[in-house]
Amino acid sequence: MKVDLAIVGAGPAGMAAATLAAELGLATILLDEQRAPGGQIYRGIEQVRDAAIFGTDYAAGRPLVEAFRACAAQYWPASTVWHIDPEGTLSIVRDGQSDTIEARRILIATGAIERPVPIPGWTLPGVMTAGAAQILLKTGGLIPDGRTVLAGQGPLLYLIGWQLARAGAPPVALLDTTTPANYRAAMVHFGDWWLGRRDLAKGFSLIARLRRAGVTVRRRVRRLRAIGRNHVEAVAWEGGEMAADLLLLHEGVIPNTQISLGLQLEHRWDEAQMCWHPILDEWGRSSLVNLSIAGDGGGIAGANAAASSGRLAALDAASALGMIDAAERDRRARRVRAALNRDRGLRPFLDALYRPATPLLNPPDDVVVCRCEEVSAGQIRRAVRLGATGPNQAKAFLRCGMGPCQGRLCGPVIGPIIAAARSVRVGEVGTYRPRAPYKPISLGTLANFGADSDGEDEGVAAAQTPGVSG
Repeated sequence: MKVDLAIVGAGPAGMAAATLAAELGLATILLDEQRAPGGQIYRGIEQVRDAAIFGTDYAAGRPLVEAFRACAAQYWPASTVWHIDPEGTLSIVRDGQSDTIEARRILIATGAIERPVPIPGWTLPGVMTAGAAQILLKTGGLIPDGRTVLAGQGPLLYLIGWQLARAGAPPVALLDTTTPANYRAAMVHFGDWWLGRRDLAKGFSLIARLRRAGVTVRRRVRRLRAIGRNHVEAVAWEGGEMAADLLLLHEGVIPNTQISLGLQLEHRWDEAQMCWHPILDEWGRSSLVNLSIAGDGGGIAGANAAASSGRLAALDAASALGMIDAAERDRRARRVRAALNRDRGLRPFLDALYRPATPLLNPPDDVVVCRCEEVSAGQIRRAVRLGATGPNQAKAFLRCGMGPCQGRLCGPVIGPIIAAARSVRVGEVGTYRPRAPYKPISLGTLANFGADSDGEDEGVAAAQTPGVSG
C-alpha cells in the first residue's frame, strides 16, 4: 500500500493530524496499537458510560475522536509498527499478520510514557504506576480493592486520586514527593501563572476535592520505599509509615522515544524536563527529511498542545507534498500556533515544580533498575568503574536494556546513574540505541513477512535485516 502520509499513534496529536491531512486532500493512514482511538489520555472514551468520573478534560476528547472517525483517513487499529525504513517503508503487524506501507511522509505521534520510579521495593507485587491503574479504570471499570496509596508528584497523580475517589475507591493517602527547592525554583516562573491560570485553578480544585473525599495528603515526602515479602504490605518514608495493599507510583511523564532513537534521529537531553527528546523544528520536522514528530513524543506539553502540534505537522506535510503552498500553510498555521503557545505557557512552571529529585534518578545500590534482566544500580556503578562509559557499554557488560521492554524502563534511569558515577552531565553519556523490532514480535510473524511478494526469499531477507535489541 502507498500513501501520502502515514501517522503512528491515535492520541490527540495523531487524530488531529489525520483529520486535517485528510481534509487537505492527503491520502492518509493512521496506525495504532489499541483497538480504539484516543491514545492514553482519551483511552476508552467511546465506550466509557460515565465520562464525568474522569473530568471535563477527558470529555473534551470526544469531539476530537468524532471528527477523526468522520474524516476520510484510513484507520488501522490493533496495528504495531515494528520497523521503519528511513526511505518511508513501515513494517507492521496487524492482527497477527505482517504488512508494509510505503509513505511519502511519516508522522510519529506515539506520545509519552510514565517516568520509571526505582525506589526500594518497586518490584514487589502490588506496586504499579498510577497510569496503569487509570488504564484499568478507563478500559475495564476496574477499581482497587483494599488500602491504596498514591505516591510521587505531578498533576496526573492528583487527577487519578480524584478519579478513583469518584469511582468509589478513594485512596487512603497521597504522598507528595515535591521538594521545597522545587517550589522555590517554580516561583521564578511566576509570570507564567497568568497564562496557565485555568490549569492552576483545576489543580487547586483537585486538591480540595481529595481532602473532602477523606484522602490524607502528605507533602515533602522523602526516601520513599515499599515494604513487604511476597506483596507490598506497607509504604514507608522518612519519618512515617502506613499499611498499604496497593502502591501507585508516579513522577511525571517523558517522551516515548523508542522509534525516534531506533531511527537514530538527532536527540538532546532536556535539563528542564530531565529526559531525552528528538530535535525538531517549529513544524515538528526531525533530522530525517521525510519524518516529523508531534505531541508529547517531541516534548511534554499536554493533550491540547499535542493536538495543535499534530495540526501544524499536517499543514507542513500538505505543503511539502504540493497540496497547499507555503503561504497558505503559514496563514492557516497562525491560529494553531497561537493556541499551541498558549497551551505551553505553564510548562516552565510545571517543569520546575515537578522536577524529579536527585535520589530518584540515582537510587541506592541494592535497587533493581533493569527489571527485565534484574540489574541493580550497584552493578551499573561497578560496570562504570570497570570502564563502561555509557548505557550502551553497560549493556555489553550487564545485558541491561536487552529484555522485552528494550530499555523503556531502565533507559531513563541508567543514564543519570552513569553520569553521577562519572561526575559528568547526562547529555555526555548518551542513551540506549534501540533497534528494530521496536516491540516484541513472534518468529512466525517474521517468517511470514514478505510472503506475498514475488521473491520467495524476500521474507527471510527482511527477517534478517532488522537487528534484535542487543
